[in-house]
Amino acid sequence: MSYKIILVHVDESRHAKARMEFAASMAMDADAHLIGGATTGMSREFIEWIGFDEKALDLDRLSDMLRERAEQSLTQFEIIVRRTGVASFEKRLIEDDLSAGIAMQARFSDLVILTQSDPRDSASGVSGSFPETVVMESGAPALILPYVHDFKYVGERVLVAWNASPEARRAVHYALPLLERARIVEVVVFNAEAQPGIFGDDPGADIALYLVRHGVKVDVLQRTVTSDTGSALVALSNELDSDLIVMGCYGHARLRELLMGGATRTVLKSMTCPVLMSH
Repeated sequence: MSYKIILVHVDESRHAKARMEFAASMAMDADAHLIGGATTGMSREFIEWIGFDEKALDLDRLSDMLRERAEQSLTQFEIIVRRTGVASFEKRLIEDDLSAGIAMQARFSDLVILTQSDPRDSASGVSGSFPETVVMESGAPALILPYVHDFKYVGERVLVAWNASPEARRAVHYALPLLERARIVEVVVFNAEAQPGIFGDDPGADIALYLVRHGVKVDVLQRTVTSDTGSALVALSNELDSDLIVMGCYGHARLRELLMGGATRTVLKSMTCPVLMSH
């Protein structure tokens, strides 16, 4: 298994350059086709709705401005990709709302690369719920980069958060191309003694065996915590010097409002290393 189609979110935010450079390096390493996706930020529904209004001329000017900004971002993407030497890539201008547009394109990609929401970067126009919205609505795995550090490479020492859920299982499966190349993968199970019916007599052993049969070097850790498991996971990743966390994304969407699980919300807020997440 390998990533053959990688999508990266392209915009003019302060972290865009680092994100595009990371994606280009990953595409080079995986010999993958890289898609740079930039949205205009205007949904089709909005355009159709206001198209009947007498202010349509103003809308045309706004659309042109937003399209020009997206095209400028894609030009920077092409410069970075060509400099890196990626053999197969394309620029994709998406005439849609940010979250909906990237989520739609992610459905046809093996992996989408995003950046953690940065509250200091208010000028980017990216909402705080953007990464999780893409994960929840696309069905694709997302590799989310933290805004506090620039990472050139991930996957040397990986921490897998295992709770035997379908979401965690999908995240592990999608992460296999990285796990198979990792120097060490540590699987952590939190508070297993409180859920014996889920984990069995040897918590973590089944998923460890699955990974070993894929040629992955695995250690299993069992931790008992009284704090939020999201906080415990981030603290453990710092303790182990992990360069990637693999975990499920928990929650559901209701009337376009995301209701996120506590661990997911905590990790997305306080992560210090990249996170591969899948719903």
